[in-house]
Amino acid sequence: MKENILKALKDIVGEDYLLTKKELTASYLYDEVEEAYRPKANIDSIVIKPANSKEVAAVMKLANEWKIPVVVRGGATGLCGGCTPVEESFILTMERMNAILEIDRNNMVAVLEAGVTLMDLLEELDQSNDLSFPVHPGDEGAQMGGMAVTNAGGARAVRHGVMRKHIMGVEAVLPNGEILELGGKLVKNNAGYNLMQLLLGSEGTLAVITKIILKIYPKDRSSATIVAPFERFEDACQAVMDILQSGNIPLAVEYMDKHLFVGTAEMLGLEWQAKRGNADLLIILSEKNEERLYDACREINAICEKNNCYETLYAGKAKEQEELLLIRSQHYEYIKETICDSFDMAVPVSEIPAFISDLKRLVKEYDTSTNVIAHIADGNVHNDILYLKDGSIPPYAEELKQKMYDACFSYGGTITGEHGIGKIRTEDLTLQKSPVELELMKGIKKVFDPNHIMNPKTVLM
Repeated sequence: MKENILKALKDIVGEDYLLTKKELTASYLYDEVEEAYRPKANIDSIVIKPANSKEVAAVMKLANEWKIPVVVRGGATGLCGGCTPVEESFILTMERMNAILEIDRNNMVAVLEAGVTLMDLLEELDQSNDLSFPVHPGDEGAQMGGMAVTNAGGARAVRHGVMRKHIMGVEAVLPNGEILELGGKLVKNNAGYNLMQLLLGSEGTLAVITKIILKIYPKDRSSATIVAPFERFEDACQAVMDILQSGNIPLAVEYMDKHLFVGTAEMLGLEWQAKRGNADLLIILSEKNEERLYDACREINAICEKNNCYETLYAGKAKEQEELLLIRSQHYEYIKETICDSFDMAVPVSEIPAFISDLKRLVKEYDTSTNVIAHIADGNVHNDILYLKDGSIPPYAEELKQKMYDACFSYGGTITGEHGIGKIRTEDLTLQKSPVELELMKGIKKVFDPNHIMNPKTVLM
């Protein structure tokens, strides 16, 4: 990087908040993508730590003038290589912009800087004891700016939807340094094109989100978790559809292959109590009071019984529920050394049984297996391709991936329900999107970012 550019950056953020030595920048290069498939980072990139929107705007103006790529880094909890700089870049980390600016109880919103983590927000709301925020992508180190630009999802989407449903406004810095205020605390705002929604899910390719106005909600008082074991996966899926049609919307309904529940529990020094059956559902309930919780449990249990469930297991104590959720959330630690590529395809809920059956059939054709984990009530299926026994990537990996995608498309699905395209799925996106859609997306990118400095080689090739 040229000395005059480094001097200009020091003038903007201060020398203490500019990292140029490779040993210091190394921890800012990657997210959580499997090492075998992650993009290679450009180690000559420099890390910039702005303190406010004005500093972000000044950095962006400089980058745009010199046509230097900018990669915005949040909590780096992503799974698609989105925050990895593949060209010599400014890595703009939002870690210093971590203030909770306002909890507005009258309008039920929180005003946050982009570097506020999910944990920061939840801890702040817990202090009030009557407020909550529902979206939970699985890692509380995720930052709000990152959750916004990736349109974060997670297990609770079945009841609460994904991140864009809860964002009312943002402050964003364009590549030319202009600062936009989009949306606000308004419930209704029908003035012109909704530019804010274009930014949500754009994966840092259009602008830098620096502030978020987020909906918050009254806190549920009663919760429980049901483990429902079935002999047949098809019965478990039918139970899920019947539950949703009954009007009982759980906080989450999770499925994992039986061996994952058992093996992860053993890894954690716990025991998976559902001994019978081959297909277990983890049904998490959250209600306003004990009466509503009891009614929901009773009705859901009856639906499971009607669909040939073995005896359900009920966890009402907080510690019991935490253990079950821990087993579900730690499965990746149990299998990560065996995985070379992982997916998060999504199909309509009614197509889940046939789709997962296809995935199981496909891996048998290659004499391998796959781990299936699903947010089953919203149709989002996670599965993987495994390393060979010698630790190498299988020669059939690309071919098998294509066949998995073809199966997904045959059910009207998408290659990504929540992780995003990032830098590892750009070619895959062309399999799903028509040339017309891709050209429209490129046109939008050009309007926002004519010099193509925002997170190059992300989403679009």
